[in-house]
Amino acid sequence: MRLTVIGAGFGALTAIRRLRKQNPAAEITLIAPLPTFQYYPSLIWVPSGLRRRDDILHDIRPLLERLDVTHHAGRVTGVSEDGRRVFTDNGEVENDGLIIASGGRFIKKLPGIENAVTLCEGIDAAEEISTRLAKLPGGTIAIGFGGNPKEPSAVRGGPMFELLFGIDRLLRREGRRDKFDLVFFSPSPRPGNRLGEKAVDRLLERMEKQDIATHIGAKPQRFEKNRVVTEKGEFEADLILFMPGMTGPSWLSESSFPVSPGGMIEADEHARVKGFDRVYVAGDSGSYPSPDWAPKQAHMADLQAVAAADNLLAEIAGEPVEQTFKWELVCVMDMLDRAVLVFRNEKFQFITPPCRLLHWAKRLFEWWYLRDLRR
Repeated sequence: MRLTVIGAGFGALTAIRRLRKQNPAAEITLIAPLPTFQYYPSLIWVPSGLRRRDDILHDIRPLLERLDVTHHAGRVTGVSEDGRRVFTDNGEVENDGLIIASGGRFIKKLPGIENAVTLCEGIDAAEEISTRLAKLPGGTIAIGFGGNPKEPSAVRGGPMFELLFGIDRLLRREGRRDKFDLVFFSPSPRPGNRLGEKAVDRLLERMEKQDIATHIGAKPQRFEKNRVVTEKGEFEADLILFMPGMTGPSWLSESSFPVSPGGMIEADEHARVKGFDRVYVAGDSGSYPSPDWAPKQAHMADLQAVAAADNLLAEIAGEPVEQTFKWELVCVMDMLDRAVLVFRNEKFQFITPPCRLLHWAKRLFEWWYLRDLRR
């Protein structure tokens, strides 16, 4: 049995762990350009020096060796019509079952987007933010995020809220906050509404309390070197930090997979790609039947990967494909020395007051999640 997983992120690593646990004899191949895992939730701590490159990037070759998983070093360029062959810039990989966990990509169509730094592009972006922030003697820092209007779930707002409040806290620690204006901007009049109405209220109240200006309810039209221009006005900015909305992987056009209006791979409630046998998707690459507040986050990628792995093995064995995954939003929104917990599922939602214990809980979870990559 030849099983292939595309990607080296949260969903991909969870998928190979689950496949190996459920089937010790399977021949598993992981396709990724590099055998490296980036722990994206900790990128917010790079500008403050709380985390560095070595804390973010992790060599997964020891894990792959322990799990007896082959790494195919290549960038995916397409998939055959039946899903049984994956084409890469380093050859082809055949499979009897496929899980796609390659993540999405940011929509970089906004004019002047090169003048903004996108945190979740990885450690290089986080280090650039750190360097530029340290060199700025003062001025205006603009922090915001956008979305994909055709794929409402394809938005990453949480990290930008964390970055906003983290920079505010860092500048106060350094005694430089009075030299800076912080401006939060978003096309939504209620930014972060996927977190819940109470969470949005709390976030906006905290911005006002921390003297953070808001420019919301106006779509960005372009970024200039030192300016943010929206449909309702413009303002100067010495540093622009912006998280665009997401769409599907670039190689999707070289496949026969069904594509959602927002450019993601269409999947069902079992994480199975619609219309395909033994092909599943987990994480940001997929578009699933979901509630209107459904998040794109590592936690959901893990849940989807478990369902995908179990259902793939069941399908290959000729058994019913029955496992689904629960929808829940779990966000520990950190502020460098304290954090709030935002939780939401289909039954209830809540947000906690800022708490130092939650900051340490986020750090403890990081250690726990990465423990088998440090062996």
